[in-house]
Amino acid sequence: MTRIAVLGSTNMDLVAYVEKAPQRGETVTGREFRTIPGGKGANQAIAAARAGATVSMIGAVGNDPFGTRLRATLEHSGVNTDHLRTTEGPSGTAHIVVDDEGGNAIVVVPGANGTVDHLVPGDEGLISSADALLLQLEIPLPAVVAGARTARAHGVRTVLTPAPARPLPRALLTRVDLLVPNEHEAATLTGIPDPREAATALLDQVPEVVVTLGAAGSLHVSRGAAPLTVPAPQVTAVDSTGAGDTFAGTLAVALCEGRPMREALTWAAAAAALSVQREGASASMPYRSEIEAQFTQ
Repeated sequence: MTRIAVLGSTNMDLVAYVEKAPQRGETVTGREFRTIPGGKGANQAIAAARAGATVSMIGAVGNDPFGTRLRATLEHSGVNTDHLRTTEGPSGTAHIVVDDEGGNAIVVVPGANGTVDHLVPGDEGLISSADALLLQLEIPLPAVVAGARTARAHGVRTVLTPAPARPLPRALLTRVDLLVPNEHEAATLTGIPDPREAATALLDQVPEVVVTLGAAGSLHVSRGAAPLTVPAPQVTAVDSTGAGDTFAGTLAVALCEGRPMREALTWAAAAAALSVQREGASASMPYRSEIEAQFTQ
């Protein structure tokens, strides 16, 4: 079975559902509020586990009720949490507003995630035994770089979702095998608004890039190959929170299973399409049987 390690964040998502998101200085009335386990690291771990991989999570939660629930949610989805630390203080939180078109705006407060600034004993062994390492940017950058360096040293495929978007050092990008930004993150990294041009520019630093384009699908570019665009299933979105993490986690599983890139992208798009039709991040992520059913339609 495919083995995936995830080094990243765990957050409790505090989600308010509204007809229309407030503008600056504006107050609106919401129709519902929910607390849903999330965080880009945990989301990708759950997505990969539900897609059929053996997954281990490296990160931290606080010694608060949110931390207890976050750990339990990961374990319930089949994610190993032996390397998920518990620290003094609060767990990370994400404050999310979701409008009736399925769009969202998010403020992340790191909490315990801010303590994950280095690898601890045992982390390197876990990463070295994996088929792939999934990384994001909701924990301190030194830990992300350390994870990528460790994966490269042991020949482990490294998949980075550069979110929240920020300029990244070559010390990180040159150790990434596959970069998976959305079109806005690709523009932030390169200063180029066109997704295809931005993805091509990123090939100066990484060998392979997949840019997610929302309802328009995804774009794959790699050194020495023609660009590949794969459409997404046309569905009505209820909540897009976690869709990118669903895509990234599922894509990693598909690639580690040896699926060709077009098939892997189509499979990941099927998973993401299922997730946006449900509310929440981790709560919306489909299981392998659901992805296969959507994929064969």
